[in-house]
Amino acid sequence: MAERVIYASYDDDELLKNGAKKLVASGVHISDVFSPFPIHGIDPIIGVKHTRLGIVSFILGLSGLMLSIVGFKVLMIDDWPMNIGGKPNFSLMENFPAFVPIAFEFTVLFAAHGMAVIYLLRNKTLPGMPADNPYPRTTDDRFVMEIRMSDNNGLSASEIHAKLKETSVIEIEEKDYVVIK
Repeated sequence: MAERVIYASYDDDELLKNGAKKLVASGVHISDVFSPFPIHGIDPIIGVKHTRLGIVSFILGLSGLMLSIVGFKVLMIDDWPMNIGGKPNFSLMENFPAFVPIAFEFTVLFAAHGMAVIYLLRNKTLPGMPADNPYPRTTDDRFVMEIRMSDNNGLSASEIHAKLKETSVIEIEEKDYVVIK
């Protein structure tokens, strides 16, 4: 199934932000924005929801911390206790200050690597996957708004084109976008 998509191209990120403010104020729903670098402040303008990435990062860090504590208990206390510097390892709590740096590093390791993997999986950008960039010039010098006609039921394509021309748009392109489900 194909749907109509309008791509509005800008040559400056501030012009795109100002154009997005005007369009959203006039009732146009902007589906996505593509740019060569992140545009700070565009998310609240176009209505992008906050992600749950922070919660996932906390859970990953907590799992790294728990794994390190279980590892200390099993390996250093129960399985093979060692007398290091005259301090025997008879309980985890007595020797936990010595394990704090390692526990911290495990927390950071799990959170950082887990977030990287989840980010790649969530955005479908694993190495070797084909790029899903509908407007290739956004990797160079263009800032592009994607406006899907299915999201703007009350507006026709000509009305959206007229509203886009009121902004500082450089180029307007309309394409059929194939939706694969």
